[in-house]
Amino acid sequence: MRLTLLALAAFTAFAFADAPNTLTADEQAVGWKLLFDGKTTAGWRGIGKGEFPAKGWVVEDGVLKHISKGGGGDIVTSEDYESFELTWEWKIGQAGNSGLKYNLPDPEQNIGCEYQIIDDEKHPDGLRGGKSHQTAGLYDLIAPADRKTNAVGEWNSSRLIAKGNHVEHWLNGVKTVEFEFGSEALKALIAKSKYKKVPGFGEKKKSPILLQDHEDEITFRSIKLRELK
Repeated sequence: MRLTLLALAAFTAFAFADAPNTLTADEQAVGWKLLFDGKTTAGWRGIGKGEFPAKGWVVEDGVLKHISKGGGGDIVTSEDYESFELTWEWKIGQAGNSGLKYNLPDPEQNIGCEYQIIDDEKHPDGLRGGKSHQTAGLYDLIAPADRKTNAVGEWNSSRLIAKGNHVEHWLNGVKTVEFEFGSEALKALIAKSKYKKVPGFGEKKKSPILLQDHEDEITFRSIKLRELK
């Protein structure tokens, strides 16, 4: 069975859980785990640091939130991941910009493949940067296709599949991006992008998962992951 069909079935089953930051018995049985428990910052740290930022990021009312202009910097998972399926819910602030990064060539630097999260209608990067700078795209490389983005301030549900060299981005039940690490197609895109001089960019890498501080308001919850063989 194709991975895309499996992903679609899983997405239908798990998107927008009735109780955020929880796992069902079925999810636990197939290896899902919470990366955010809804109460603490356990399992996260500031990039390049051993501890979680003292400012900027807060946990309140069951969400992990970056406060606009609050500082703090990017945060990453304490563990590294290589082949995995990841789901999360998010809402962006007015004219906000953020992203979720993975496959970082250097795990202590904030450069990596980015699932873009942005206010497409009001943030300058989303307006002027081209479609590859819009929500659910592979930032600066692949524009999102067939997407359905909910309004600013409303929850969206995202999915990222990185199985071997195969990668997919999903948004609200719709696949928006698909590519292969190491492919000639991806290499050609990188050669024309802002990443063209980054050593190892686009090569398969085990790394932490990063949530971006772009100085804007962004809220996350129900961050779940299962490792894939």
